[in-house]
Amino acid sequence: MRIKYSCCAFILLIVFSLGSCYGKDKPDAVPDPPLQPPDEAPLEPIPEPSPDYLSLIAVGDNLYHDVMVRPGRVKTDEGKEALVYDFSANYEPVRALVEKADIAFVNQETVFGAGDSGYSGYPLFNTPPEVGEALIGAGFDVVNHATNHIMDKGEKGLLFTLDFWDARPGMVCLGIHRSREARVGLHIVEKNNIKVGFLAYTYGTNGMPIPKDKPYAVSLINTAVMAEEIAAIRPLCDFLVVSMHWGVEYENEPSREQERIARFLADRQVDLIIGHHPHVLQKLAVLPREDGGSSLCAYSLGNFISAQNSFPARTLLGGMLYLKIKKDKTAVDTEEFGIVPLVTHYEKNYTVMRVYPLYDYTEELVKNHGIKNKYKDIGLDSFKAQALKALGGTLLDHDPFDAAPPRL
Repeated sequence: MRIKYSCCAFILLIVFSLGSCYGKDKPDAVPDPPLQPPDEAPLEPIPEPSPDYLSLIAVGDNLYHDVMVRPGRVKTDEGKEALVYDFSANYEPVRALVEKADIAFVNQETVFGAGDSGYSGYPLFNTPPEVGEALIGAGFDVVNHATNHIMDKGEKGLLFTLDFWDARPGMVCLGIHRSREARVGLHIVEKNNIKVGFLAYTYGTNGMPIPKDKPYAVSLINTAVMAEEIAAIRPLCDFLVVSMHWGVEYENEPSREQERIARFLADRQVDLIIGHHPHVLQKLAVLPREDGGSSLCAYSLGNFISAQNSFPARTLLGGMLYLKIKKDKTAVDTEEFGIVPLVTHYEKNYTVMRVYPLYDYTEELVKNHGIKNKYKDIGLDSFKAQALKALGGTLLDHDPFDAAPPRL
């Protein structure tokens, strides 16, 4: 019995031990460490966006006298001779400058006309439309027609001119309008993320009547109307340009009226004033504004190309305005500016018409200039002296796209 008891006790002891072992809760597991975020790299500063830049050039009066309007002769497919007009060579010496610009402005002084009425010069101009084709080929894309000669061929001439430009995509024609709705339309050219607005006005039309039922056809200088049109376009553009046909012919100093209107435009935050009509160079001025900015005013860029020779040292000298516009997140400013003097060149009997930058004009060209037959004292030095007198420190004697002009 003792053996039996001992066995039972032994069995009970084992059962008890096993029961104690399996009945007990398992020891607490060691928890996994909480997930830790990776070491954060320091945030690099977001780089400032690069500023945007836009270059603009502008020239004065593209003025075709009758001696300049000469057709060439070509052979047709049928072997016959035909007369053609081609003025592209006239602009060849300045083409590289014009093509470099993001926006290129020209004042087309005279109206275009169909050949059925005959082409003519002063006093009632009727210019071949092939002149417009040559301007396009040279790189111009903004053209002003608010001039005193726009009504030389009446409403027909104005509408023919509008039809010509409307048929050329990408061209902006300023200052003349075929309808009231077109007059209130806004000319804004956007390049390089910069919006440039354009308006244009002329002092008159040489007494040639604007159609009574179409008073909107030509943009005349009227400060009340100008104030309204500036107020409409100013909030919609980054940079505002106003073309002004004004001033006194052959005067190198701007008139009081020019200065008064320039102040009026600056007070309305016009950024650039492009002046023409005097046919001679006038100064380039910086006009401070109450808003802390500045307006740039080229009172007159003179003739771009012409056959005027009454005051040859002055009327054969024009200018190409250059400026570089900068836009960043805080402002739009004119960063560089100046005027490249230009010389109208022609040879005997007004042949070989060309317009040259003064810095490329040579003594050899001067010797061949047709004006030397009448004015012996005209020369390279006289052109340079006249340009310096008119422009002073804003004169550019180099390609402005290759070297930095003055800064505002």
